[in-house]
Amino acid sequence: MKKTALALLMALASLPLWAQSNAAAGNADLEAEKRRLSGEREVIEKRYAEERAACYKKFAVEDCLRESRGRHRKDTDNIKRQETAINDIQRQRSGAAELQKLDQKAGTQRSVDTPEKQQQSTQNQKDREQRAADHAASRAATAAEAAERERQFQSKQQAHADEQAKAAQRRAEAPEAVKRFEEKQKRAAEHRAARERQNANRDKPRGAPLPPPPAEPAKP
Repeated sequence: MKKTALALLMALASLPLWAQSNAAAGNADLEAEKRRLSGEREVIEKRYAEERAACYKKFAVEDCLRESRGRHRKDTDNIKRQETAINDIQRQRSGAAELQKLDQKAGTQRSVDTPEKQQQSTQNQKDREQRAADHAASRAATAAEAAERERQFQSKQQAHADEQAKAAQRRAEAPEAVKRFEEKQKRAAEHRAARERQNANRDKPRGAPLPPPPAEPAKP
């Protein structure tokens, strides 16, 4: 019975914290939990439809739709995990009830059963408990792996979106960068031309000096 209880607690880990204590004590109204999850699912689907409609009115339609799909997938996966946990708890309770019936039946037969039959009955009960515990542990591990895959997927999606945004920004800034480069090249060319003119004027030879004026003839 200890292993059955352990499997039940593992299934409880997927429920909201406010429901775990009641479920662990055997007081949780699992049908009420299912109705609550069904209501939450309807709210999620309605919000998803409204978000998609709003996305088509925006300029970046695909980015908006991708973010909306990510939120929808995350919310529905959370609902599915809780529904799986509730189903596991119900199966565990049913199995525990069956084990209790078998224990009661075995108790009435122990007085007439041989030691060999009593040992076999005890072993069969242990095997049933082990199978139930292994099944619950496998489902819990599968849910954890699915959550990790979802986290990695969302991380890759975000990284891709960031890279796309950076690429779009680079494309938008490219014409301005080309213009600045061309202006810089033009100023450099003008500066070189001015220096060349200055050097040419400085190196140009000066003209020969003018001859002196002729002497005036002597007066008689």
